Amino acid sequence: MKSSKLYGVELDSLSGRIAKLLYPKAKIKVCGYEKTDYPNNFFDLAIGNVPFGQYKVNDTAYNRLGFSIHNYFLAKALDQVCPGGILAFVTSRYTMDTKDISVRKYLAEKADLLGAIRLPNNAFKANAGTEVVSDILFLQKHDTPCTEEPAWVQTAENADGFPVNRYFIDNPDMVLGNQTSESTAYGMDYTVLPVSDADLSEQLHTAILKINGHYQGTSPAEQENNAATDTLPANPDVKNYSFTLVDGEVYYRQNSAMIKQELNQTAKNRVRGMIALRDSVQHLIHLQMDESVTDSTISQKQAELNRLYDIFTHKYGFINDRANRLAFDRDSSYYLLCSLEILDDNGNLLRKADMFSKRTIKQHKTITSVSTASEALTVSIGEHAKVDLPFMAKLTGKTEDTLIRELQGVIYKEPATSIYQTADEYLSGNVRRKLRLAEKAAEQDNTCQINVEALRAALPKDLDASEIEVRLGATWIDKSYIQQFMVETLNTLAYLRNKITVNYSPATAEWFISGKSRIPYNDAAAYTTYETSRANAYRILDDSLNLRDIRICDTVEDAEGKEKRVLNAKETTLASQKQQAIRSAFQDWIFKDAGRRQTLVSLYNEKFNSTRPREYDGSHIVFSGINPAIKLQPHQLNAIAHVLYGGNTLLAHEVGTGKTFEMIASAMESKRLGLCTKSIVVVPNHLTEQTAAEWLRLYPAANILVTTKKDFETANRKKFCARIATSDIDAGIIGHSQFERIPVSKERQEMLVESQIDEITEGIAEVKASGGEGFTVKQLERTKKSLEERLEKLQANDRKDDVVTFEELGVDMMFIDESDNYKNLFLYTKMRNVAGLSTSDAQKSSDMFAKCQYLDEITDGRGIVFATGTPISNSMTELYTIQRYLQYNRLQELGMIHFDTWASTFGETTTALELAPEGTGYRARTRFARFFNLPELMQVFREVADIKTADQLNLPTPEVEYHNVVSEPTQHQQAMVKELSKRAEKVHNGLDSRIDNMLKITSDGRRLGLDQRIINPLLPDEPGTKVNLCVANVLKHWREGDSEKLTQLVFCDVSTPSAGTSGEETGFINVYDDIRRKLIAGGMKPEQVVFIHEAKTDIQKKELFAKVRSGQVRVLIGSTQKMGAGTNVQDRLVALHDLDAPWRPRDVGRILRTFKIKKKVEVTDNGKDDF
Repeated sequence: MKSSKLYGVELDSLSGRIAKLLYPKAKIKVCGYEKTDYPNNFFDLAIGNVPFGQYKVNDTAYNRLGFSIHNYFLAKALDQVCPGGILAFVTSRYTMDTKDISVRKYLAEKADLLGAIRLPNNAFKANAGTEVVSDILFLQKHDTPCTEEPAWVQTAENADGFPVNRYFIDNPDMVLGNQTSESTAYGMDYTVLPVSDADLSEQLHTAILKINGHYQGTSPAEQENNAATDTLPANPDVKNYSFTLVDGEVYYRQNSAMIKQELNQTAKNRVRGMIALRDSVQHLIHLQMDESVTDSTISQKQAELNRLYDIFTHKYGFINDRANRLAFDRDSSYYLLCSLEILDDNGNLLRKADMFSKRTIKQHKTITSVSTASEALTVSIGEHAKVDLPFMAKLTGKTEDTLIRELQGVIYKEPATSIYQTADEYLSGNVRRKLRLAEKAAEQDNTCQINVEALRAALPKDLDASEIEVRLGATWIDKSYIQQFMVETLNTLAYLRNKITVNYSPATAEWFISGKSRIPYNDAAAYTTYETSRANAYRILDDSLNLRDIRICDTVEDAEGKEKRVLNAKETTLASQKQQAIRSAFQDWIFKDAGRRQTLVSLYNEKFNSTRPREYDGSHIVFSGINPAIKLQPHQLNAIAHVLYGGNTLLAHEVGTGKTFEMIASAMESKRLGLCTKSIVVVPNHLTEQTAAEWLRLYPAANILVTTKKDFETANRKKFCARIATSDIDAGIIGHSQFERIPVSKERQEMLVESQIDEITEGIAEVKASGGEGFTVKQLERTKKSLEERLEKLQANDRKDDVVTFEELGVDMMFIDESDNYKNLFLYTKMRNVAGLSTSDAQKSSDMFAKCQYLDEITDGRGIVFATGTPISNSMTELYTIQRYLQYNRLQELGMIHFDTWASTFGETTTALELAPEGTGYRARTRFARFFNLPELMQVFREVADIKTADQLNLPTPEVEYHNVVSEPTQHQQAMVKELSKRAEKVHNGLDSRIDNMLKITSDGRRLGLDQRIINPLLPDEPGTKVNLCVANVLKHWREGDSEKLTQLVFCDVSTPSAGTSGEETGFINVYDDIRRKLIAGGMKPEQVVFIHEAKTDIQKKELFAKVRSGQVRVLIGSTQKMGAGTNVQDRLVALHDLDAPWRPRDVGRILRTFKIKKKVEVTDNGKDDF
């Protein structure tokens, strides 16, 4: 006990302070238990007397359980005890006796009940003044969840008819008193009276002896730490998180200490051998980067590396072998050693890496002199990423004034800062604003006249009225024009013109017409031309300004007599016609007056037609340390230049264009040029190691940290975050799910909440000052009150690791691969019932937004790079979301932080008749489906977006033949479809969603469309179904490609295969097994038809994919989710078969890359039915 570390929690301040004085070495927190942040699986022993009560505490990790406070203490304490640890708690008897077994079931799944002691009702009378029956519970946590329910989870009635836990019924000797009943305020109740003349302490001692339990002591990890007495101060020459040798013993450096490692002799020898290899590789890298080192010296070091490698692999196998990985993967250079081996798909050595025989690092050749100013400029941009006149003068021996004169028209002085910029930088961006500044500067400095002339030439051509679309509700239009339109069009009565006014609130992006209820019923324009009997023209105009389609509802009573609002289709249709008339009238009116037209056109050009996109040229980039054998393509060089010189960037490049190399080179060059200090690269979880291999192939000398599967575990993930924070690395590579668990600090979250509340408060004051309507103020007040609660929910800390926050990582550049995974970012809109307009939010997206805001703040909009092949897939709002991530400050500048302000300028909703989901008729459906003023929108978007499509790059993708196979519905399917329509109609008419709903119906329809036997296995197997047509196609390609062992993929997102089937079963089980059985019956060998589900681990997947690439497996069957991104099996692929369409556009066509054997591939869509 002397060496034990004690922790305590006390809510009462006085008691807590006394405890701290009594136990000065203990770590005691004075707060509620719900406020503590102890990790799970941490303590060996937990002891406590929990508070009693029926109230609950707020702990986001446990709120879902709904436990009262004493049960909450038990559950949380048990989670925080390590496996094998013991819980000893005093609690209310209701924990064991209550009829609700949820808490006991929760405890039983995680722990064994060693024993329980029931105390008499006077046990706490002396010190607490209360008479209650209490229990002492002893629980021991086990390693794995228990699936069998022990008897003590349940209760039974005792002799008096009261529910008592089965443990005490089976063990009455553990009840230290006489079980009886007593009269209470709630009637007769169970109690335990003390035994007269008995000593409770003796009774308790006797009972405890009956409890059997054994505790092992400290955890192995703690024993290792306690045993590691051989600790040395860190040697600065040893890289952090690396193994080293001291007097022949293996040590591991971790920050400021080097800890001796307790290894068996074989493991020790493995580590020694890999240390020698690592040091040799790093020395060779340093030599290659030194331009003064001769080729002969390099060859000598390569010979030494070859000798060390051959000796090591002869004794211990390949570096990539599992035993060597386990011994050395903690070393920061492990992945560098792995890159020395080029392995085949089966893990066999194909050859040694080029480093053994060639120069693999491009030397950084220092240029000391050039003859011309243009050459000096090229060197300056390549070396310093800017126009560095002193450096250029040193290179040329010319004065700075001479260089400026010779480079006139190639570089320009920015008047506000007097810093020189290249022409492509200076003559891009908001050139109108730059022109105004240059004209003002030219009045004082005549040398700026050249800037004025160049900027005038760079100005975009002014748009005229015919090229500008103005929508009613566009927020860049001043409210005075809307007021004028309202008065002129609706003929507002003179005495009401100062009472019916148009107002606009920037805080909520909301228009409102005050006094619209003042209109008399004999107003012809308001109630005849643009009105209906249910809505006057001013109300319709109000909805139009706020981009809302007018809705007319009636109040009716339901079967229970409750009032509800129901859409009146007839009146809504009439009102919609009037709304369209008002919109058309505005279109005709807005540019009718010449003066108004000139003012608005000028304003539009100033606001939206002032940007000249920058063209990026990366041909001059130096790329120090890159592998000279790899030649980056021109589009890659230009994309890297965009990242280096253009700030936040979206690499919106087609799949297969080399975005990974673009991100890697951008990160390395940013570090070399001093544009960042440390990058974090976030990739899909399964691609972390593949990205690391690509990184070291492109930059062999890179210093990177890479997550492994072990790093996904909580404790290891924290260590990895700490390594990023404390290491001087080029980049850290981390998976999406881990990245989401690194939070921004609580202080930043609070600052975000407070800033939003401040904006809302200003908005309330603004609306009140302008005489806005009460409902707007109330809406803002509700938003203000719910804002903090909503953000706390979205950024809940229960999924975070609070050891290291995102700010503490020290990263100032972030690369996000497959960034479309973060598209569901919350947005507020006043539009209603608009399809394709998603207001859903994902916690990971709001977390990403907070991190982007932080990086924008510290880097001035230069620290974020998104990469995706599908930037916009499902909704037009995704474009706005990308701009919020990457162009937040630009949107603020344009006044478009609110989605509705953006939408009113660049988007339009359209209403059209669509087939109803139940298939029995048509419905009017409104969609946000069309962009307008698109050139101006793209000018802004292209400031961050580097867009490359397949037709621009002429990628070597295979020739594709698409076939749509139409299967005729069977009679059974036709009958079932009619039944689905009837179900849908019932749902549409208000059927309780718990009985049936559209999700169930559409799911049944999808399954029915694939095969009727999924709905009813007893139905016949019709020859013309999708499954049978697909099988026929697969067998056809199998026979035709047998000589070349050509392969095929079958995608099926409905159904899953049964475990343990051989393919020889008869009768319908599921679609997967049915296809396999039929393919085998058609002549294929069972081992040639494989389900992706059979590969349950990454290693098994790797082996399976290798078999597909070699032709051993001819048909691979799986779902889009399991066979989507990362499934690289295209070497012999001849056909893809889609039994049903994938949900996400990003899943379409990902396999269509470079095919090595077959140049033509067929894609067959079996997803059509002629119902």
